[in-house]
Amino acid sequence: MTELVVASSRLHDFISITKPRVILLMLVCSLVGMLLATPPVPPISLMVFGILGIALVAGSAAVINHVADAQIDRTMARTDARPIATGRIRAREALAFAAILGASGLVILFFFVNPLSAWLNFASWIGYAVVYTMYLKHATSQNIVLGGLFGAAPPLLGWTAVTNSISLDPVLLVLIIFVWTPPHFWALALDRRDEYAKARVPMLPNTHGVQHTTKQIVWYTLVLVIVSATPSLLGSSGLVYLCAAALLGGAFLAFSVALLRRPYSMLSRRTFRYSIVYLNLLFCAVLLDHFLIVFGVLA
Repeated sequence: MTELVVASSRLHDFISITKPRVILLMLVCSLVGMLLATPPVPPISLMVFGILGIALVAGSAAVINHVADAQIDRTMARTDARPIATGRIRAREALAFAAILGASGLVILFFFVNPLSAWLNFASWIGYAVVYTMYLKHATSQNIVLGGLFGAAPPLLGWTAVTNSISLDPVLLVLIIFVWTPPHFWALALDRRDEYAKARVPMLPNTHGVQHTTKQIVWYTLVLVIVSATPSLLGSSGLVYLCAAALLGGAFLAFSVALLRRPYSMLSRRTFRYSIVYLNLLFCAVLLDHFLIVFGVLA
């Protein structure tokens, strides 16, 4: 019985270092890209292999991030209980796990989806696990802006898995996530600025101050509201999506302006949480609009 409990705990630890909640949001965005790619829906087997491959490669990159950030994680209350930071999983075990996940995901994508998807996922892995984690995160306060491109790829990865091509429609969704990432993450950085300062990670609130950060959040959110309208303005989506984007973006902007006025309140945490709700609902609106048009409910 004790051995079973230990094995279960170990399994939980290994799953946790793949950042399953982050991956879930990525997979939702990838699934949207797949469903938008071809009406009414792509072949189920292709979707299953595509989602599985994307999840494994993303999980591998997340494990590398845990290994590289172990020392930082030990200094932050939010992360000091992570398995690698505490030593419950050794670095070499984690690296072997990352290699198995990444290789398995790329093989699945290459042979059961298409080579373009495999190469794009590999490029995304390099961007997040190496360029962002190893360099950008520690080199500049614009780390999340520059590194955000790698985390914005899921809609394109999903689209490419189905079509074996790159098109404007998923690129617009990538652009939305890219612009969404700074206000999303800076809201968290405001809430955790003391911990980031202790860990010596150059986050914007610590390098340029709280007031500057809240202004940047407002500006990026305003740009996000504009960019989120482009799928409808360019004909990729319809009126249902446009109305949803306007309402959701207006609420996000209201949170941002309120945070600008009260930067030292609990609003930073609430803004961060809303940003996650915003992205999920926005992509649900994209799908709703798409299927209403596909099934002839809307002209």
